[in-house]
Amino acid sequence: MKFPHLAGTIMLGFAAISLFANCNSEGKSGNGVSQSSSDTTKKKTDSAANVMKPVDPKLYDSLVKKLANGDTTGKWPVKNQPTPLAGAILPFKRIVVYYGNLHSKKMGALGEYAPKEMWQHLNTEVKRWEKADPSTPVQVGLHYIAAVASGTPGKDKKYINRMGNKQIDSVLTIAKMQPNTIVFLDLQVALSTIKAELPHIEKYLQMPNVHLGIDPEFSMKDGSLPGKRIGTYDAVDINYVTGYLADLVKKYNLPPKVFVLHRFTKKMVTNADKIKLRPEVQVVVHMDGWGEPELKKGTYRHFVYGEPVQFTGFKLFYKNDLKKEPKRLLTPEELLKLTPKPIYIQYQ
Repeated sequence: MKFPHLAGTIMLGFAAISLFANCNSEGKSGNGVSQSSSDTTKKKTDSAANVMKPVDPKLYDSLVKKLANGDTTGKWPVKNQPTPLAGAILPFKRIVVYYGNLHSKKMGALGEYAPKEMWQHLNTEVKRWEKADPSTPVQVGLHYIAAVASGTPGKDKKYINRMGNKQIDSVLTIAKMQPNTIVFLDLQVALSTIKAELPHIEKYLQMPNVHLGIDPEFSMKDGSLPGKRIGTYDAVDINYVTGYLADLVKKYNLPPKVFVLHRFTKKMVTNADKIKLRPEVQVVVHMDGWGEPELKKGTYRHFVYGEPVQFTGFKLFYKNDLKKEPKRLLTPEELLKLTPKPIYIQYQ
């Protein structure tokens, strides 16, 4: 089975390589939105925090069964998953986000548009999802690439460009333009490791409205330069991340963290059956490939449906999904027919 979307995904994810210089902690966002880094040290409460209501196990089970969309294979819903802690977002709401980086118009809608225009576009998508599935409220979010795989080695020779605090603070400011918005910080570790990179954003992960994404595509364990081939994470890495997040949730009395794991090939995630689920973390395996509708649905069947973890996501590319006939995006109505139904939707 060919995956013509793979090369395009590498090119798109790698588009920022030539666009970044040294984004230090005193930088300014490309959209001109800035915020004092002292704002991030305020008390860990925010208008975007979920109300910490205890989860009803019966309601939770009924909703994850509903997401399974009639699957009869026994794969979905995932068996023996823990009931999440109070304040969990999934499966009570569907998360709909814009993805990107403020320094690049080529990496996604978050960064392509000025904040007010971006919100207009994103709210249009939210309304489409609310209409398609009125029974599932939408949780709106921004998914920001906080560490970008780079084409230059940098001082530490890791080929990674970390966004400074002011860049991340700018995204938090944009999120506050619309109440109750959550933020995802995404890491492309390149020749670094996930263990080394998490501490760089830990003070943000201590906030109740900030969640995490990691991209195996740019985890270059074999020493290859990012963008030359597709990287990988193993269940060992993923379990380290969920343990790290769980510790933060317990220490700071936070609602469960949503943890998004990008995937569009088999080797991007190895030993998926050994991923450990925890009540403090909600794991989303996110179909990240681009292409025509049938190709995208096939990728979802092979690498998301076929290796169940917990929840599923689906990415839609405004530009790359239109390169081949029928040159259109999958609609919310079409995505709701998938097994299982994706509960996290990302637009790039």
